[in-house]
Amino acid sequence: MAGFAPMAEMPAESAANANPATVRRSFAFGENWNSFLAELDDSRIAEAEKSLQWLVGRERFEGMSFIDIGSGSGLSSLAARRLGAHVFSFDDDPRSVECAATLRDRFFPEDPDWSVERGSILDRVYLSNLDRFDIVYSWGVLHHTGAMHEAIANASRLVAPGGIYVIALYRKTRLCWLWGLEKRWYYRASPRAQSVVRGLYRGLMRVAFAVSGRNFNDYASNYRGNRGMDLAHDVHDWLGGYPYESIGPADVAKELTQLGFEHVRSKVRYSLGLFGSGCDEYVYRRVGS
Repeated sequence: MAGFAPMAEMPAESAANANPATVRRSFAFGENWNSFLAELDDSRIAEAEKSLQWLVGRERFEGMSFIDIGSGSGLSSLAARRLGAHVFSFDDDPRSVECAATLRDRFFPEDPDWSVERGSILDRVYLSNLDRFDIVYSWGVLHHTGAMHEAIANASRLVAPGGIYVIALYRKTRLCWLWGLEKRWYYRASPRAQSVVRGLYRGLMRVAFAVSGRNFNDYASNYRGNRGMDLAHDVHDWLGGYPYESIGPADVAKELTQLGFEHVRSKVRYSLGLFGSGCDEYVYRRVGS
């Protein structure tokens, strides 16, 4: 399958329903993911499937329910559906909702086993109307809500007994305060200023790779192996992802143990170099009911 064009401009109805306060105070994640859809092809989808298979610990998801909290581009939801899960996707960004709906309508038209909605992980009323799921998945989302610890707890309540909780969260380091300032500036900056900063950031990446004896061009060309994502869109997301919080593995373990979970597996970034913070991946299982 070749890549396909991103969606048209957001319909007036969706634009009218957007929360002005949220739009003003946070990065436009949905616009970034809308652009990413033009890069989507079979190899990226396959990489997204591999990532999910490792995290969940299963080759196929038939008979399992999967909720994608902060579904973004919709790629993870698509991968889960292709692996056989019953999928529920939601996001607070209307453009992200449209991205997931676009993928559903393209690959699984009129599918009763993939639902896409707009909703917030911080909205207790909305969450109270949702079922519990075998797989609760939220990759790189909860630390952008402005209330990360509340979001972690809220998402955990959606995990069915014996179900698994899959989350990726920014690793807490000494430079997180600096990244917080940078992100707050970046998402408000002009497109031209953002472009300059992205160029500087990629330049720093090249220097860091050269110092460590690695080939940056090889890394960039093979980047789709990172959950099927695209380096350019991930850099934009990383530099502009605000609100922004971070947390260390020990604190994740403490919080989830108190919430009634046991550790299954994790992928923790111990060497973060110049860039200060990246996402650690965690898989926990609910113990009891």
